[in-house]
Amino acid sequence: MKPLSECRILIVDDVTANVDVLVGALKGEHKLSVALDGDSALRFVEKTLPDLILLDIMMPGMDGYEVCRRLRANEATRDIPIMFLSALEDVANKAKGFEVGGNDYVTKPFEILEVKARVRSLLKAKAYADAIREAMEREMAIAREIQMGILPSDLSQCTTKTGLDIHAAIEPAKHVGGDLFEVMRLDDDRVVIVIGDVMGKGIPASIFMAVTMTLVRALARQHREPNELLRRLNDELAAQNPRRMFVTLAYLVIELSTGRVIGASAGHNPLLLVRASGETRAVFRSSGMVAGMMSGRTYTNESLELTRGDMLVLNTDGVPDAENPQEEQYGDDRLLALVTASAGRSAEQTVVALLEEVRAFSAGAAQTDDITILAVKYDPDARGVA
Repeated sequence: MKPLSECRILIVDDVTANVDVLVGALKGEHKLSVALDGDSALRFVEKTLPDLILLDIMMPGMDGYEVCRRLRANEATRDIPIMFLSALEDVANKAKGFEVGGNDYVTKPFEILEVKARVRSLLKAKAYADAIREAMEREMAIAREIQMGILPSDLSQCTTKTGLDIHAAIEPAKHVGGDLFEVMRLDDDRVVIVIGDVMGKGIPASIFMAVTMTLVRALARQHREPNELLRRLNDELAAQNPRRMFVTLAYLVIELSTGRVIGASAGHNPLLLVRASGETRAVFRSSGMVAGMMSGRTYTNESLELTRGDMLVLNTDGVPDAENPQEEQYGDDRLLALVTASAGRSAEQTVVALLEEVRAFSAGAAQTDDITILAVKYDPDARGVA
């Protein structure tokens, strides 16, 4: 844990005499900084995050209550411990201090020994919480590394001499998530494309995602038809699923020699087909319920024919559901417009352009859902070319 002597305390008080007393009592035991008003305090915190704030309430301009509210409203500063030091003794004032987010409240004139003891207590609690958070961050980073290792890392191994140009990108909303994709070469003439989205985020979704990936890879070798694979996948997931988690999944088989695509969807959002001419339409709409909730469900195959220059764009709902700071969603219309404009682009250019536009749209807002995008472009003339 962080030594208390390395912890920085920000003292915020407009009365220099009060500041001098606190500095005299705490110097040598902690690192100290001073702000003489609320605005100065907020500007300081923007540049340097303290480990504790000793905050006066009655100050000119912005009072201590408002300073505390603003700190608690900012994700970067919401967890900084705040101790109010105020001459306001009324219970209502103390209650307000705790309501706006204060951790402690000491009335003036204060006893230095009491203040020092409370300071140490708050700093120890923060150091302990920070140590736990850092340990969890390390473990989550390892979990992310493991999960990313489950996904295909080198798509060229599956696409060499197939006439398919495939590119994918995935961005979990947290360290780990529930989105998945797969590209598998079944034989000389068939390539499987999969995209899925597990309910929820975080550790539970990542575990369910790993189970789903394992089952898909095993079942793909046993079942030629997408609808049959989804039926078996659903039954396997539903058999041991006490939390009733589920996954939406689109499963496609591309016949390289003909350009025929056979697919089925378990509750997944439609895919987009971009013809070389620029015509774009939704394809492979859901043909059955999400997988994992209830056994005995059936699914229906659909098919289409790809011609030279056509592209399929697959995505999870983290793309249209992405929100900007005004809580407006990116939406299906923006998605359709960008994909339509991608006619003539490579798979990688399409994925990168879409991902960059979603990032720019939602800049300043927290990512609330996992985002996965996969594009497949068909060029039979490129078959057999290394």
